[in-house]
Amino acid sequence: MYEPDVLPLFVAEMDSALAPPVAAALTAAVERGDTGYPHPGRFPAAFTAFAERRYGWVVPSEPVLVADVMVGLMAALDEVCGPGDAVVVSTPAYPPFFRNLELSGRRLVSSPLKVSAEGFALDLDRLEADFASGAKAYLLCNPHNPCGLAYSRAELLAVAGLAERYGVRVVADEIHAPLTMPGVGHVPFASLDTEASALAYTAVSASKAWNLAGLKAALLVSGAACARPASARDLEEHVGHLGVLGGTAAFEEGEEWLDGLRAAIAVNAAWLGAELARRLPEVAYFPPRATYLAWLDFRALGLGDDPAEVLREKGRVALVPGLDFGAEGAGFARLNLATSPAILAEGVDRIVKAVR
Repeated sequence: MYEPDVLPLFVAEMDSALAPPVAAALTAAVERGDTGYPHPGRFPAAFTAFAERRYGWVVPSEPVLVADVMVGLMAALDEVCGPGDAVVVSTPAYPPFFRNLELSGRRLVSSPLKVSAEGFALDLDRLEADFASGAKAYLLCNPHNPCGLAYSRAELLAVAGLAERYGVRVVADEIHAPLTMPGVGHVPFASLDTEASALAYTAVSASKAWNLAGLKAALLVSGAACARPASARDLEEHVGHLGVLGGTAAFEEGEEWLDGLRAAIAVNAAWLGAELARRLPEVAYFPPRATYLAWLDFRALGLGDDPAEVLREKGRVALVPGLDFGAEGAGFARLNLATSPAILAEGVDRIVKAVR
């Protein structure tokens, strides 16, 4: 995507070898010529067992196969609202939310997170006002991309209460759920014992935590009071067979590897915080509680609305422009922590060079 001398620290995939059980499953499939049409196989059951072990979540229905989480989210929105309806999103937000809502004819309502000296958090007062404005759905990113929030049970219960009060349906993107920092738990929205959670849809995948995005396989979970998506059979036909096999191996045998990965990401996240404090204290950075993404605030350096452009031109390092995440991203950029300490250190050197 960029010139050869640009260090790419932007796209949300990891610089890592595959987890050995995943590599073994994929290699065995190729060796036996098993590259045909997809079949659910053990994939849904592998996830439901993983969710119960990892989160204590008893999944209420058999998940539906979808090609990726975004496809699952849009299928869920088709069940709860239609073209012209308002969908609330906590911003800054994952860029494809904007694009896909526009393409589907829905109206995105930005509900900015609040920020303080402690970091980012849901602004429940603003969220209530946005729900009360006639919204039909809330697209919840949990854990949050790009801010790295892992919402607490109390926060999610507050969201559920607001959803019930204003008749808003929750559709949850939980693709980063396995990637909480050590000591931080993930609370699935649908695991709450509320009316709103029973009416929620949740999209999940092994793609982020085990680096399998290109293999195209995810799952959509219907809440206890939700209808199975009308398009379920058609959705399953577009899933990648190797994605199903890789995802099954990840959920069944990949937890030890995952915990090692989480520990390594935590080391990088802490190192980045210390290094920025030492060399670029003007850059505000709140270490993520989940994901391998760092959301960096360059506004104090006066680099304009798109600091990523300055960093690429002057430092030859590529971050994701904050403006891709909505108007609240002006002056910010997103950096990928899921790389080696040496590459991360080179990235910081280039950022410092660009702004100094």
